[in-house]
Amino acid sequence: MTQSLVKSSAMGATAHDQGVCFRVWAPHADSVNVIGTFNDWSACADPMTQEENGHWIADVEGAKVGDEYKFLITNGEETFERIDPYAREVTNSIGNGIVTDPDAFDWGDDNFSMPPFNELVIYELHVGTFHRDDVDEVGTFDGVIKKLQYLQWLGVNAIEIMPVAEFAGDLSWGYNPAHIFAVESAYGGPDAIRRLVKAAHEHGIAIIMDVVYNHFGPSDLDLWQFDGWSENEKGGIYFYNDWRSETPWGDSRPDYGRGEVRQFIHDNAMMWLTEYRMDGLRYDMTLYMRSVDGSPERQIPEGWSLAQWVNREIHEQFPDKITIAEDLRTNPAITESEAFGGANFSTQWDESFVHPVRSVIQTFKDADRDMETIKAAIEHRYNDDAFKRVVYTESHDEVANGKKRVVSEINEVDPAGFYSRRRSNLGAALVFTSPGVPMIFQGQEFLRSDWFDDSKPIDWNVAGEEDQTMRLYRDLIRLRLNIDGVTAGLLGSEVEVFHVNNNDKVVAFRRFDADQNSNVVVLLNFADRHWDDYRIGFPCAGSWKVRFDSGSRHYDQGSQDIGVSEVDAGHAPYDWYTHSSSLPLQPYAAVVFSQ
Repeated sequence: MTQSLVKSSAMGATAHDQGVCFRVWAPHADSVNVIGTFNDWSACADPMTQEENGHWIADVEGAKVGDEYKFLITNGEETFERIDPYAREVTNSIGNGIVTDPDAFDWGDDNFSMPPFNELVIYELHVGTFHRDDVDEVGTFDGVIKKLQYLQWLGVNAIEIMPVAEFAGDLSWGYNPAHIFAVESAYGGPDAIRRLVKAAHEHGIAIIMDVVYNHFGPSDLDLWQFDGWSENEKGGIYFYNDWRSETPWGDSRPDYGRGEVRQFIHDNAMMWLTEYRMDGLRYDMTLYMRSVDGSPERQIPEGWSLAQWVNREIHEQFPDKITIAEDLRTNPAITESEAFGGANFSTQWDESFVHPVRSVIQTFKDADRDMETIKAAIEHRYNDDAFKRVVYTESHDEVANGKKRVVSEINEVDPAGFYSRRRSNLGAALVFTSPGVPMIFQGQEFLRSDWFDDSKPIDWNVAGEEDQTMRLYRDLIRLRLNIDGVTAGLLGSEVEVFHVNNNDKVVAFRRFDADQNSNVVVLLNFADRHWDDYRIGFPCAGSWKVRFDSGSRHYDQGSQDIGVSEVDAGHAPYDWYTHSSSLPLQPYAAVVFSQ
């Protein structure tokens, strides 16, 4: 809390020792008053003074943290109430702003530092459905805290939270933000999310916040025609008022060319990293920030420059924090440096992995699976950097919008059966052993079926029924992070797909570091065929030990164990049938070797 009654340059409500300083941008208003519980909602008690550039300010003595308030704006003959665009908390999406003090929360000795990007394993979750107590209508931040021990056991070290900016109603994915600075009240509000971040850090887990800047609303949107002005019956000062306003989610794209709107979005990004100590941001569908509809003819250069600016500021002030783009157009410029015309993102969701991998493992007939497609998915990268892509087979988008969980896409009638279980596990093995930042979606690790629905919470009473699959994911994560000190190659940036057998549907690749050290070999069987003596040349001489076999009884009752613990390999050519080592290989199985 500030210590003196000084006019603040900050936007919104800034509490200090004698009161609260309110500041709002309303360039077309004829007058603005601040009304609230501190003045019995009087329309004339606290008029605001107009500053330059359309800003209004009032320092209200006696106002305090916890007070509710709104702005009363007059434009010509119209007078209307508006919620503060910078309000950190609201009573609800159509209610009142609440004065807060972001500095009041006790962070204790929290000094968490996120792992390097090559050591990240991300778990995407939706607060409203991840964990719901019996007394709650929706999941809460405190509910997520109760499952942190489980996530720590699983081994993930980063949680990516679907958007929690205040939205209309209590049930939502979060991609309809009504107030981007306010934390969803149904989830617990601002202090509750701070408790989650603090607790996650204590468990060694980073928190990445999903933010939505490609559109606002469109419902319960007080920003709409905020000060009474608009053109072409569009959104007014916060939005484009021409053809650039059109988005797939409504006519509400922010005006990235207007300085005050750019500052508004910049300030929001910085708020998550400073006031809430988030460890990174994931930007929703950046394609619709840089263009109207993805076409070359309808680009929005200001959206691109906004991303460059915000990301540059983040990387300069918080060099260890991550910015993730969902663009899904295989565009290397997204993760390229601004110096080379790029948008400065740390990494991006990779459609060149998720779509081909899902296609191959979901294909009905083994004969129709293309191993060259798998090879391309493993090898793909941006800007020659393995970790500038996020690799996954499930996300909130990939398991909704007409698509289902991988196990249901494989066999809707028996999603936990042999074929669904084995082939979805192949996808998981690819996620954790391919170059990139691996990510899974809530419930994937215990074969959750159907599609994502924001009204259907995870039933943790039955989640553990697939404990073998959970163990498989846990062990894959241990391998990925080299917990046992035997798979350091999976932390390296290099990959070589040295074996592609499209006839028998087998692929093998090597992971290693830039110095050609720490070799790990991954062997994948994409067919329903058991091999007693599959032969493959290994890339280096010496003894190769089996570190993981997804076909083992350890992960799948009724399966046979691989039957060998190590393979002796000469310095064999990569040609699979020459000077090769023979080994058992289960149907639809992944085997990981290291020296």
